[in-house]
Amino acid sequence: MRKKLKRFADNKDNKFVFEPEKPGYEEIKGNWNKEYFQNEFPITLELACGKGEYTTGLAKHYPERNFIGVDIKGDRIWYGSQEAEEEGLNNVGFLRTQIQLLEKFFVENEVRDIWITFPDPRPKKRDIKRRLTSPRFLDMYKKVMSKDGWVYFKTDNPGLFDYTLEVLEERKDIKNLSFTRDLYHSEFMDEHHGIKTRFEKMFFDKGFTIKYLKFQWA
Repeated sequence: MRKKLKRFADNKDNKFVFEPEKPGYEEIKGNWNKEYFQNEFPITLELACGKGEYTTGLAKHYPERNFIGVDIKGDRIWYGSQEAEEEGLNNVGFLRTQIQLLEKFFVENEVRDIWITFPDPRPKKRDIKRRLTSPRFLDMYKKVMSKDGWVYFKTDNPGLFDYTLEVLEERKDIKNLSFTRDLYHSEFMDEHHGIKTRFEKMFFDKGFTIKYLKFQWA
């Protein structure tokens, strides 16, 4: 508990963290490029980012793009925000909020790409609507994204991956859907720059194959 409290205190003073009660938190919608990044580079979100491995990892590879990790857990965001501060990653930000509130923080076409990496699979039927690749979440992503952007999805969970493919194949508003059930033996490996989340490392080391897909809006 003491460590968590220390991390929460650090977040309050960390310019890379946007959270409730901080100046600008309620006004940042539609103003990320102007007010925060102070450039016109395209924005990529990492949803349910945890420690923000993709947010900071991709930011290092693409300095001409902006990256925002989104998660409700402040003690997780702390890790990525500390790395951003220590390494001076000025194309990085972290937003503490629930994913279902995304439209409160981004306007239409404000986001280019979205990464969803190892989300909670929500295996119970009563939790289907809470899956981050369920129709209601996909509809929300579409509203804030530009059509030239990509949605990227990674998981070790075969049930969630099959569910996501079924949902996408039923839709009429996507294009360029590509996928693999074994990322590390596929043509898509270079797209990830060797970045692994904590969960990815754990499941990969246990012998699980990593599933991956990407698509654009039609």
